[in-house]
Amino acid sequence: MRDSLAELDFGKLSKRIREIVPLRQDDLAGITGLTQGYLSRLEARRVQLTHIDRIIEFLDTVGAPADLVRLPLRTTADPSAPGRNASSLPAHDDTAGPWTARRMVAALHDAMRGEPAAMPMRPSRRHFLLLAGTALSAYIHQWGIADVEPLERALGGAQVTQALVDSLQGTIDSLRTMDASSGSGLVAGLARAHLSVLYETLNSASYTEEIGQRLAGIAADTATQLGWFHFDAGHHVLAQRALLAALRPAHASGDPRYGAGALSYLAIQSYSIGDPRDAVTAMQAAREKVRTLGSSHLEAMLLTRQARGHAKLGERQACLRALGLAAELEQLGPAEHDPGWLYWMNWGEILGQAGSCYLQLGEHKTAADHFEQAASTLNPADLRTRALFASRAASAHLLADDRDGGFMAADAAFTLASKVQSARLTEHLEQTVEHLQAIPGPQSNELIERSRQVMAAKES
Repeated sequence: MRDSLAELDFGKLSKRIREIVPLRQDDLAGITGLTQGYLSRLEARRVQLTHIDRIIEFLDTVGAPADLVRLPLRTTADPSAPGRNASSLPAHDDTAGPWTARRMVAALHDAMRGEPAAMPMRPSRRHFLLLAGTALSAYIHQWGIADVEPLERALGGAQVTQALVDSLQGTIDSLRTMDASSGSGLVAGLARAHLSVLYETLNSASYTEEIGQRLAGIAADTATQLGWFHFDAGHHVLAQRALLAALRPAHASGDPRYGAGALSYLAIQSYSIGDPRDAVTAMQAAREKVRTLGSSHLEAMLLTRQARGHAKLGERQACLRALGLAAELEQLGPAEHDPGWLYWMNWGEILGQAGSCYLQLGEHKTAADHFEQAASTLNPADLRTRALFASRAASAHLLADDRDGGFMAADAAFTLASKVQSARLTEHLEQTVEHLQAIPGPQSNELIERSRQVMAAKES
């Protein structure tokens, strides 16, 4: 290891790390932000890692000791040193330090790290997260109790106008809509670039406290969406890094709804590839912060995420209780204080999430019924959610021995999936194909072949 670092032989270093841990190539690729193919060529010495930012990124993510590396790693920077700027702050320290404006800006810089365009659309089956369990709970707790530092900058930079703030908000709103209809594969890079603009604005421009809080809210929204885009593309370390970073500007904005939004995606990540108990904890914390706002749709959404965590844990009664409360709140209709980014929340979402819970609990017929009811009430423009629910509906029907219903839902899922770039959706389609393979026959064979064509087209 020492020789590899001294020689900056990253192929040799990669192979040695994987032998010691151990890790597969695609596991280490997901951690370092490289593609599996590139890492394979690097280990075979057919390519060399030469770009300084990529080198530092690689060494940071594998935790290379600073005293063995002749490069200024971000992890060795002292955030309290005079003259230190945000770009030299620690790369993995977005959960450390006080909840100040300075740490907020540093966290946003950290969230921009990684190269989505160089990463594979197909995720690894094994996943790694930065925080879980007690550490994650402690960070969420700090978001809830830390004092808010006033946001006001009187620098030499240009004065931020209300019109600029409105434009910045409009950009992330547009990216959110694009993601829902086309998938994360097309918008993650744009969100990262937009977050860079917000970072530079918060770090260098002049603004009043009121404008500063709005900027922080938009930055939180953007970091949250970037985290979601990374998650949907299967890049889970980058996703959690961005979502954790989003809690700092959310806190600085003074609006707990932004933090609740970030936590809702952390919950999805936790019950999908991490510890479902973390999902329950995150949603309970978020609900506590927004319970006095009278935001019925927001609370309903948080409850569905909590229910998914309970379902994954096998806690049927707690799951149904959360779903029941969510349904009651949804029936109240949208409230004045529901955030604009929650435009997609409707009765179809409640039904679909309930279907997912029943599917997880092994109640396949009930799950299929809920997915059928959800299909006609979902937002027509949200192609990915419709494809996800259709895929799960196909699995539910097939597991309930309803072949006709399963074939029809699978057909709908493949049709919708052909228009969406989402690694998460691909994983669901693969599960549907597994259930189709268990039922040999001309119809299932035809659908399996169609699924291969759809997934091949998405990877090309």
